[in-house]
Amino acid sequence: MNFFTSFALKFLLYKNKSFVWISKKNSLNVIKKIKSIDINLLVGIDNQKKTLFTNTINFAKGNFTNNALLWGARGNGKSTLIKSMFNHVSKDYTSLKLIQLKKSNINDIEKIYSILSKFKDLRFIIFIDDLSFEKIDIDYKIIKSSLDGSIQNQPSNIILYITSNRRHLMPRDMIDNERSSAIHTHENVEEKISLSDRFGLWIGFHNISQEEYLNIIENYCNHYKIDYSNQDLKDSIKWSLQRGNRTGRTAWQYIIQLASSKNLKISF
Repeated sequence: MNFFTSFALKFLLYKNKSFVWISKKNSLNVIKKIKSIDINLLVGIDNQKKTLFTNTINFAKGNFTNNALLWGARGNGKSTLIKSMFNHVSKDYTSLKLIQLKKSNINDIEKIYSILSKFKDLRFIIFIDDLSFEKIDIDYKIIKSSLDGSIQNQPSNIILYITSNRRHLMPRDMIDNERSSAIHTHENVEEKISLSDRFGLWIGFHNISQEEYLNIIENYCNHYKIDYSNQDLKDSIKWSLQRGNRTGRTAWQYIIQLASSKNLKISF
């Protein structure tokens, strides 16, 4: 029996809430537990949380909502926010489902639309992490064609949440070079940025201040009941300087180190 028309698929979708798309098998694998953190621990990104929360709640309620592109500096919580937000909202809206699609399998998106559109009473977030393109090649054009056509006609029970380190999904210098050297500048630049324009929500993530960084450290310590001193906070700053960045990811890595040094076990 065909997987997509079988009772097994229906049972799988209604019984579970998160999945990963397996392109080679044209199937969905269940994710029993999404690795993420409590949404209340995501500090320093209050505006981003509010925007995505409102959009996700509206979608879960059955309203027509925008696809979202979360872009910006690495390690500042883009993918974590999506997963934490889903875990939070899906507790109250059991019809909400999350499907992770690898960027290398993005050409399967129309196939996935066709499958999921049949389940009108379920709401699907398709999550694509770290999407970007290094150059305009045949693969890019295939993907662009697929996204351009599919997003315009995308089923009302499906929404896309995508993360990228790049606002326009490709290096800034590619766009700048096009502006300076192209004969038909406007048309060629539009070709390069049109993918990002398909997303109604652009949610930016930027480098955090030292105060915000320390606030994250303190929130983690309080949540996981880790006793900390002023010296621990100073050490967290040194930790970030050694790594050359001050991000939520760096803060979490320091918390793991701090808990380990105190022989404390923490878990999601």
